[in-house]
Amino acid sequence: MRADDRRFRVLRAIVADYVATQEPVGSKTLVDRHQLGVSSATVRNDMAVLEEEGYITQPHTSAGRIPTDKGYRLFVDRLTKVKPLSAGERNAIEGFLSKAVDLDDVLRRSVRLLAQLTRQVAVVQYPTLVRSAVRHIELVGLSETRLLAVVITDTGRVEQRTLDLSRPVSAEQVQRLRMLVAEQATGQRLDQAAEALHAIGDTGSGVPVDAESAEMAGLLGTLLESLVEHPDERLVLSGTSNITGSFADPPSLRGVLEALDEQVTLLKLLAVLEHPEAMRVSIGQENLDVNLSGTSLVATGYGSGEVLMGGLAVVGPTRMDYPGTIAAVRAVAQYVGMMLSEN
Repeated sequence: MRADDRRFRVLRAIVADYVATQEPVGSKTLVDRHQLGVSSATVRNDMAVLEEEGYITQPHTSAGRIPTDKGYRLFVDRLTKVKPLSAGERNAIEGFLSKAVDLDDVLRRSVRLLAQLTRQVAVVQYPTLVRSAVRHIELVGLSETRLLAVVITDTGRVEQRTLDLSRPVSAEQVQRLRMLVAEQATGQRLDQAAEALHAIGDTGSGVPVDAESAEMAGLLGTLLESLVEHPDERLVLSGTSNITGSFADPPSLRGVLEALDEQVTLLKLLAVLEHPEAMRVSIGQENLDVNLSGTSLVATGYGSGEVLMGGLAVVGPTRMDYPGTIAAVRAVAQYVGMMLSEN
């Protein structure tokens, strides 16, 4: 066995023991607990090299070592196996999520379940509107010069806005526009639907409408454009109490809670995911927010086929169970994508 491979086995054993015990790991412990196939002297030499190269460190004067962010990164990058979920865990995921009644319920259930599986903080992003398509647009006359527009996307997301008109419209005009919008916008991506609605008022569109209907269609098009250009990026969190015992330093814990509350870093992490199968692990100092420098984030996308709807993530201390966390995040994301695709 090459020296580099042997040292990685030692690092992997240190990571496993430190995650399990939260105590620094010594060479004697490694020899006793793991079948490394080498002498204690060799393990000590390998630990010395790993420390010199920055993969492990000695937190105090004891003989024990703990992994550094660099050590965790090497461990994650060289993961060849992800701990599979048991049949019972998979059945529990499917059974719990299948009881959801709408989009909000699906997302609330998914983060609650993920927090329970990983014993960390779970985060899920509402389906992004940038890639969403129009399933239905409902128009309700609130008065002669005011309409309520309700936009329902193919991911189950519901947005509603009030539209103020410059002239009165009748209930018959609202009904005609509702039918016209259904014909022109249903099934189209939001940006494409916006273009189609703006075009209704053009004389060359071939769609005969009166001035009032053209105005209402234009306002609807502007509404859809605003949803794409300024998406309401919402997150749902669960399991915040799980991390209270992970940070002995109160200021560090307070910083983590502030970062979770502000959500900016989490949104940036989820924004880099490009497809549903994408998996990203951000460790310690790799996080842009200094308040999260003592944490790791494991994130993946969810969606239908190659269409990314949103993202899920788990936030916890750097000494988390990476193989188990990655497996749980991936499994829950697959079920969420499948359920939303079926709606």
